[in-house]
Amino acid sequence: MAQPETISVDVAIIGAGTAGMTAYRAAKRAGKRVVLIESGPYGTMCARVGCMPSKLLIAAADRAHSARTSAPFGVHPSAIHIDGAAVMQRVRDERDRFVGFVVADVDGFDDADKLHGQARFMSDTTLQVGDRWQLTTQASVIATGSTPIIPPVLEGLGDKLVVNDDVFDWQQLPRRILVVGAGVIGLELGQALARLGVKTTIINRSQHLAGIQDPEVLQSAREALENELDIRFDTEVVQAQRVGDEVHAVLSDQQEPLVVDCVLAAVGRQPVLSDLGLEHTSVQWASRQQPEINPTTLQLAPAPIFIAGDVTGAKPLLHEAADEGRLAGQNASQYPQTSPGLQRSPLSIVFSDPQIARVGTAYNTLDHDNIVIGEVSFVNQGRSRIMLKNQGKLRVYAQRQDGLFVGAEMAGPNMEHIAHLLAWSHQQKLTVGEMLAMPFYHPVIEEGLRTALRQAHRQVSA
Repeated sequence: MAQPETISVDVAIIGAGTAGMTAYRAAKRAGKRVVLIESGPYGTMCARVGCMPSKLLIAAADRAHSARTSAPFGVHPSAIHIDGAAVMQRVRDERDRFVGFVVADVDGFDDADKLHGQARFMSDTTLQVGDRWQLTTQASVIATGSTPIIPPVLEGLGDKLVVNDDVFDWQQLPRRILVVGAGVIGLELGQALARLGVKTTIINRSQHLAGIQDPEVLQSAREALENELDIRFDTEVVQAQRVGDEVHAVLSDQQEPLVVDCVLAAVGRQPVLSDLGLEHTSVQWASRQQPEINPTTLQLAPAPIFIAGDVTGAKPLLHEAADEGRLAGQNASQYPQTSPGLQRSPLSIVFSDPQIARVGTAYNTLDHDNIVIGEVSFVNQGRSRIMLKNQGKLRVYAQRQDGLFVGAEMAGPNMEHIAHLLAWSHQQKLTVGEMLAMPFYHPVIEEGLRTALRQAHRQVSA
């Protein structure tokens, strides 16, 4: 066997997703000799199996749902037919288009900067890439992403077990599906499939839903979703076996097996860190699965190794991955000097119906003795009732002493837009009084936000 080619670089980036590509660009801008290492196909998780294809499926589902529920407006469409093959064809076509844009970006990178193969650390500053290359580096960035978690009880189902990565390659929609997990992925895909005519059962082992922490918001979201979906809490799969082309799943809340065509495992994702050879480095570990990460610099101290994106296990969001990739790439380029990155206000959105979002400080970490809460229910909010989207609740949190806006959690119509307004307000460190001084048009959903802000403002001590 030929000896591997030895290459000396300033920075090695492992993984060519959103974080890795952004880290690569940051290091190149710093004038460094950089290599981008990828063991799989090019194309980010967001474009290939995440945010973009899931929104395509949701868009089709929303069209079907709007047509199916239009009678209260006096609109009675003819019989609705969902062509599952056509739905999935558009999802794949548009998905491939988005992936194509990403691949075109990678194609624009210098060919000498791209290595294809599995990277393994041999030491803090030495990497083996497949059998072809051995790299010596000044610093490295790990941006290898995440992979779905598979519950052991489902492992024997073969191709009848799917994860979100598989859904967007379907040629046709299944007739019946069991979705295990009511987090972001399980809720978004489960509701979309149900609205597209798939007999869908969603289960969750706890009372939680899509990461909601505020109990009032959680209750409002559950009421809305349970009216539409077969969604069951405190429920687990006790046993699952493949019987011909079906899956027979015994659930903890019923005696008779649930018979479905496939099971979607959506219990979460885990960082891809195995097979990287980190045991050969000086990286310290916070647990058996997760290295100790400096949250301000993203360094895996004391090693000259940085980490970014979903592989951190912290914030699996595209904008966070891009920010982290930029910071990791910059710090790897200037190592041993490091600096903290831009701290944007926390923002997360679930594209269910009602939409669910969270901004700023999480409810469970609030200093409740020094916090005031304002809220609005969308049940009787004007614009929401006009659209027949009148469900859910929004709650805003502010400091009692000075009214500083510190966060919000919400479930309701068009919360993706409300959440952005609130995230910008949070990052600008506005008080609820200053937010109320902004214009509110009539009739808009934002008037509901004004109601919640007014309620909080009345409780401020200052």
